[in-house]
Amino acid sequence: MKKILMVLTSVSEIGNTGEKTGYNVAEAAHPWKVFKDSGHFVDFASIQGGQPPRDEVDSDDPIQVAFTKDEATRAGLYNTARVDVVDPEQYDAVYLVGGHGTMWDFPDSEGLANLVSSVYNSGGLVGAVCHGPAGLVNVKLPNGLGLVQGRNVAAFTNDEEVAAGKDKVIPFFLTDRLVEQGATHIPADVFEEQVVVDGRLVTGQNPASAAGVAKEMEKLFAEVIHQEKAEEQHEAEALRAEHDAEKNAKKKAAADAEH
Repeated sequence: MKKILMVLTSVSEIGNTGEKTGYNVAEAAHPWKVFKDSGHFVDFASIQGGQPPRDEVDSDDPIQVAFTKDEATRAGLYNTARVDVVDPEQYDAVYLVGGHGTMWDFPDSEGLANLVSSVYNSGGLVGAVCHGPAGLVNVKLPNGLGLVQGRNVAAFTNDEEVAAGKDKVIPFFLTDRLVEQGATHIPADVFEEQVVVDGRLVTGQNPASAAGVAKEMEKLFAEVIHQEKAEEQHEAEALRAEHDAEKNAKKKAAADAEH
C-alpha cells in the first residue's frame, strides 16, 4: 500500500467575477477511485487548510457521487491540513487536483512548492491534472533546477481556456507559463484526454485525463512495489545463505572436535 496526498485549492471565486469555483470534483474523484481500488491510502491537504471549496458535483457520474458520500473521504475533506505543515516523508506521491482556483493560489504557495519538491526528491511520484500543474511552475529541486525544466508535460491548454470563456479572467495562460519554465507542452485537441509521463512526473490536460493520470501513477507504483519485493526476496535469500553458512560452520566445528 502506498500513501497519496491530494492537494486542493482554497480559492472559492474565479478572480473578481463573483463566479464560484473550487477544486474540480471529477479530477479528485476519478483518481481517488483508481488509488482506492488498488489498495492505496488517499489523504487530503489544501493551501489554507480546513474545508476546501469545490465545484459542482455531477450527479450523473457515479464516481463523483461515491466520492462525496464516502465517509472516510468526507472526514478527510472536512478539515484538511495546510500544505505548509504537511510532513512530506509520510507520502509516496502527491497529486495536484485542478479547478480554476488553483491558478490563483497554487503558483505562489511556498508550502506547496516545498512539499512537491520534497516528495519528488525522496523518490516519490508527482501527478497533476488540468490546472493542477499551476502548482509545478515554481517548484525548485535541491540542484536548483525547476521540476518542469526540460520535461514533457500536459496541462489545460490556451484553446481550452478560450473555449471555457476564461481566457480574459485567468491571471496567466498555464501552458505558456510552463513553457517559460523550460517545459515542453504536449497538447491534444480541445477537451480530449491527454496524459504525459516523464519519469516520476505525470501530468494530464483536462478533467477527462484525471483517471488516466492516476492509472499511469499506479503503473509506476507497481514497478516500485515489484522492485521492493525483489529487494526483500534478495535480502531474505542472503540472510538464509548466511544462516546456512553459520549452521554448516558449527557442524564442521563439532565434527572436528570429535576427532
